[in-house]
Amino acid sequence: MSTNLSIQYNHTLYDYTRGNNPGGIGLGLETFFNNRGKFKPTVELTGDIYPGGDKVLRTNPDGSHATTIGSMVNLFVGPSFHLSRNVYLSFMAGPSFISGQTFFGIKPSFGFYFSETQKWTGKVSFINIYNRTKSVNEDFGSLSFSFGVKLF
Repeated sequence: MSTNLSIQYNHTLYDYTRGNNPGGIGLGLETFFNNRGKFKPTVELTGDIYPGGDKVLRTNPDGSHATTIGSMVNLFVGPSFHLSRNVYLSFMAGPSFISGQTFFGIKPSFGFYFSETQKWTGKVSFINIYNRTKSVNEDFGSLSFSFGVKLF
């Protein structure tokens, strides 16, 4: 098993309250369960905060207040496919916890290592959280950029 600790930036692509949460920063742990094949089970735990934005009060069509994203924690699992020693693709899914609510999300990613020793890694991901705003039935989507170091 190998685990990476990463820092990340999430750029919001779409959301009902996008102006309130245009981007977030956070930390993540990603663990690969190594085996002899190219497919490896993967688990990832990330936590992000969304400090910026215009912080304007937005309302839903029914008059209730729209919830903004103050923080988001994701626990995703799924397979990773290692194309070579330095490049992999992954598709993970699982629960996403946003402002006290639980949602289902997916995260396809393109990951790479900067050297053969696999000490430093980078990853570009797309995150989609389904039905984040139930009153208007909209998803939350972001593009995530992470940079990490191998812990073990």
